[in-house]
Amino acid sequence: MKRRSFLTTAGVGVAASTLAAPAIAQSQPEIRWRLASSFPKSLDTIYGGADTIAHRVAAATDGKFQIRPFAAGEIVPGLQVLDAVQNGTVECGHTASYYYVGKDPTFTFDATVPFGLNARQQNAWIYSGGGMPLLREFFQGYGVVNFPAGNTGVQMGGWFRKEIKTVEDLKGLKFRIGGFAGQVLAKLGTVPQQIAGGDIYPSLEKGTIDAAEWIGPYDDEKLGFNKVAKYYYYPGWWEGGLNVSLYVNQQQWDQLPKTYQAVLEAACFEANLTMNAKYDAENPAALRRLVAGGAQLKPFPREVMEACYKAAFELYDETAKNNPKFAKIFEPWKKFRDEEYLWFRVGESSFDNFVFTAGQKRG
Repeated sequence: MKRRSFLTTAGVGVAASTLAAPAIAQSQPEIRWRLASSFPKSLDTIYGGADTIAHRVAAATDGKFQIRPFAAGEIVPGLQVLDAVQNGTVECGHTASYYYVGKDPTFTFDATVPFGLNARQQNAWIYSGGGMPLLREFFQGYGVVNFPAGNTGVQMGGWFRKEIKTVEDLKGLKFRIGGFAGQVLAKLGTVPQQIAGGDIYPSLEKGTIDAAEWIGPYDDEKLGFNKVAKYYYYPGWWEGGLNVSLYVNQQQWDQLPKTYQAVLEAACFEANLTMNAKYDAENPAALRRLVAGGAQLKPFPREVMEACYKAAFELYDETAKNNPKFAKIFEPWKKFRDEEYLWFRVGESSFDNFVFTAGQKRG
């Protein structure tokens, strides 16, 4: 009797749990959001971060919570995503925060800082080094909740019509460059231009600009920059690891069920990982193809790098003196950066430098 009673009870328990799961799922509301991207669909990796988020959210909620991404220009221009999220035109947006440094230079910390952190260091600062609370406090003033949702890794220095041999060659140069780096270069006489990704090629082709940077070989090849400028410089000292963000309207976030909040946050983690992984996997072959096709690969001269470094930290000090929001993040950010550099010099850099040169000798 006890055995029969146990089986009966166990059977009821199993049946109840089987029936309960769909009932719980059915209790969640159906939610439809629109996502405005700053990027064109043709750039499958950086735009693909939004697709990753949308697919994962739908899969994890059995289609109850759906986010529909729209490419740059489909709802709003690529450089107006912040405004669209802030005023509720869309519920969320996928963008790079340094596009909005004209509103406040403090936005740069959520994206990348010239001569700052690489992708791993940026993640370390945001997730575990005190960066997220500082950024969340700043974004609260714009009615936005920010999430890391992609990283390009270190970028290239861009495509130039003429060689850059000295600091003098930067003077008067009309250079498409995003974010705070434009202000750094302006101190050296460059004329920075902030242009959305899909509009760069025609500007370079027509001669409206003299040089342009975007991300790296995989995207640059897709955009065809090598067809209109032959000098390809490295490194992109202004973007050691560009963090791409998901912006969510604060009111929409507060109304979202906790389960959906957790799913969305996890989807952003996935986008952050997979974007960086894809760029690292695709860039080597793309760089080979570009060089084989005639691109002239060149490092920025040491003199130019040192002048840019000096100008960058002069700009940070000037900005911190005049902008309390910037200063509040800059000081702990810089302290974290210095500590990270100490560790990376001992561990990562020594390992990388040895295996890279050892591989060349064996080859």
